[in-house]
Order: sequence, then structure tokens, then C-alpha cells
Amino acid sequence: MGGHSVPNGGLSNEWYTPPGIFEALGISFDLDPCHPAERLPWIPVEHTYDKADDGLAQPWSGRVWMNPPYGAETDPWLERFVEHGNGIALVFARTETEWFHRHALAVDAWCLIRGRLTFVYADRTPSRYNAGAPSVLLAAGDDCSTALLNCGLGITVSVNERSALGQASIFAGATA
Repeated sequence: MGGHSVPNGGLSNEWYTPPGIFEALGISFDLDPCHPAERLPWIPVEHTYDKADDGLAQPWSGRVWMNPPYGAETDPWLERFVEHGNGIALVFARTETEWFHRHALAVDAWCLIRGRLTFVYADRTPSRYNAGAPSVLLAAGDDCSTALLNCGLGITVSVNERSALGQASIFAGATA
């Protein structure tokens, strides 16, 4: 972790997406399955599930916005997101993880966000520190991919062909 970042010490895994992300994407969403209990009015979404609702156990429909719990909980959320196939997810760009390699080629586009995000509090004030790692937006579905590829937030990649390249791991016994 860079010297300009301060970890949260595991105090919380709720990170509120800065409004500028939604402004750059320019689309609205039907569902946020990982919404905080307090409604965040700058997220352009019609329906939400919060932690008490257990969004993984609920039905998903339409275009999904997802900023899932970070850490060990990221993988099952991304698995469900890929299965749903329509939306945009914001996660850390943890390219060294198995979950990243498992899901990165299963979406239609990525945006490696320039710099490190500064997440915000519920009153929209920025956190004192930036995120502890780089972030990536993952898109599934045509309209979400188009929005992502045109957002101007960083380096974008269209994943038009599923590739087997890079699927082998250099670590003994590991699989991608």
C-alpha cells in the first residue's frame, strides 16, 4: 500500500461510490443489490437491497449497479453479477487474485480507473484518504459496456473474445 494511503484497519467494508462515477457513466440502473441502509440519493437507481435484505439471496432484474463488499466477500458477488449479465460493478483491481482472473474475462468491458478513488461519506464529503488500491469498473451487457467504454475515467478494454491466454498459474496447484 502506498504511503499516501491509510488502511481502514478492517473497521468497515462499506465504501460509498463518489458521485462523479455516475456522472461519467451517464446511465441509470434498475437495481443496486449492495446499497447501504441509508439511501444515497446520487446513485441513479430505482430499487435497492441493503445488507439486511441480503442482495445475494434476492432476485435481480434489469440493469444492476454493484459496489460489493470488498475483501473475501467480493468473489460471490462478482459470480452473481457475471451470471446476471447486465450491469456495472466497481471493485478493487486486484489482478493478483483468483477471483479477478475468474471473472475478468466473463464480462464485456473494463475501465481501469485513473488514479485512486476517494470514496465518500453519506453526506458526500470525501474520505480523508484515498482507496487502498486501484479500482476497476466491470461491465456486462451492451448498454453498460458502451457507457463504460465512453466514460473517460481511465483505460478501457473491450473483452470481445474470451481468451484462454494467461489462464495457467505460475503457482503450483493454483488454477485460474
